[in-house]
Amino acid sequence: MLGNLRSRVLAAGATIAIGALALSGCTSQRDDNGGGDAGGDVDSTFVFGASGDPSSLDPAFASDGESFRISRQIFEGLVGVAPGTADPAPLLAESWEQSADGLSYTFQLKDGVTFHDGTEFNADAVCFTFDRQNDFTGIAQSESLSYYWGKIMRGYADTGTSIYGGCEAASPTEVTITLTEPFAGFIPALSLPAFAIQSPTALQEYSADEVGGTSEAPTLSEYAQAHPTGTGPFRFDSWEPGAQATVSAYDGYWGEQGQVQQVIFRVIGDTTARRQALESGSIDGYDLVAPADLGALETAGYTLVNRDPFNILYLGMNQANPALADIRVRQAIAHAVDKEQLVTQVLPEGTTVASQFMPDSVIGFNSGVTTYDFDQDAAKALLAEAGYTEANPLTLTFNYPVNISRPYMPNPEQIFTNLQSQLQAVGIVVNPVSNEWGEYLDLIQGGSDHGIHLLGWTGDYNDPDNFVGTFFGAASNEWGFDNAELFSALTSARGLATEAEQDPAYQAVNEQIATFLPGVPLANPVPTLAFAPRVTSYPASPVQDEVYNEITLSE
Repeated sequence: MLGNLRSRVLAAGATIAIGALALSGCTSQRDDNGGGDAGGDVDSTFVFGASGDPSSLDPAFASDGESFRISRQIFEGLVGVAPGTADPAPLLAESWEQSADGLSYTFQLKDGVTFHDGTEFNADAVCFTFDRQNDFTGIAQSESLSYYWGKIMRGYADTGTSIYGGCEAASPTEVTITLTEPFAGFIPALSLPAFAIQSPTALQEYSADEVGGTSEAPTLSEYAQAHPTGTGPFRFDSWEPGAQATVSAYDGYWGEQGQVQQVIFRVIGDTTARRQALESGSIDGYDLVAPADLGALETAGYTLVNRDPFNILYLGMNQANPALADIRVRQAIAHAVDKEQLVTQVLPEGTTVASQFMPDSVIGFNSGVTTYDFDQDAAKALLAEAGYTEANPLTLTFNYPVNISRPYMPNPEQIFTNLQSQLQAVGIVVNPVSNEWGEYLDLIQGGSDHGIHLLGWTGDYNDPDNFVGTFFGAASNEWGFDNAELFSALTSARGLATEAEQDPAYQAVNEQIATFLPGVPLANPVPTLAFAPRVTSYPASPVQDEVYNEITLSE
């Protein structure tokens, strides 16, 4: 047993640059917007420059990094992540045992933990949380809302496809969750904020499941907008969409609270504006530093923290579009893209070119996978073979987000511009369509009216199913195809119990994906955070499991 995971300040690791750093310069007045003093002269309010609004404060109805950044402060799951890794570790569950048939998991729970509304955390709360998601119906099942449950559990109670078999509370501190088929990644998957345990009292009081609108444009419940209630070190205070969200230290937290007593997530969509806010002293730090800003910030003495690139940036191709359903067109697009040029010109130093839809540190990475080398002549020949010529050019909608930065996509406008010029060079006519982040996710994941698109993924835990299984394990609006052979291969692979079995199975899956070519894996960018000198330690995590009671501040 690892003890109190949340009370630790992460030590420097071999691949993550963090720790107490002696810095010079950059002294400026900070606009701290309130906050107490928990340690002598240390300002206990930490202001973080977020790249966008959360899409939802209910982690069961979220799949984006900005939502999860806030969720991780408010909520906790049965399973957490070991410091500095992507590996599972005890959190609200102190230990667990798997049954001999691999289908049941019995968890021993922490005693004496309360939710922020005073409700007791116990086995019944765990079952309520899991049963709730399995019972989602209608719009609540859409990818734009309950993305992770649908992907990982493969469906819902009323679809007949869910692998969730039920939950039984043997006592307040013992609970058993059963699956209907083996899933090797189940325990690591529980570290996702989407599986965090939520207060049954608050979920019911604030009508958490009353979502409306459409799958393309869902509307959130009262709970998801103003009443998220978990067991984490911080409790929710307020959310002003477009401006900021605020959380404050929960006095009844079961672990060590740390120095930070208030966190303000200030929305600053523009990368340059975030850098300027740090330089002016109005924020303490921000994520997704623009590649062009790294040198100047380092020279000026700011703390730069790199995460391991546990991610993938890709160009998706929606096969609901008849042109993209033609493999020759998809191959032509793949040959038209010069990944080396993209990486060199617009992505951070240290970024690697991707050959498949997972980083090379994940089980099942295939070093001999089929690739499509940059070859404009081959691209033109394939387009001609598919019936597209200079007189009858292929025209494609190219969807991309604006006013947002993601770890796998720090500068989407620049990435789009680079790829647009490459596609135009082989005769493809590009129709650009841009959207704000929330609308963009709803468009790509909630409907079929999109063409080629920029998106990516930061791994949540170290299991291949979290990458290729999440992308291609079942039919989805994003990709617009139905490939029973691929779905079956992924279903079989996710049920394997050992790495020795998983590795060759997922290598074969990666080759299958490469030849089917649903999209073009582009790169594994290096995400960088920047902080003011007073931030002497930050709990950087390759899976962004970063909880702010672990931050160390100086005067």
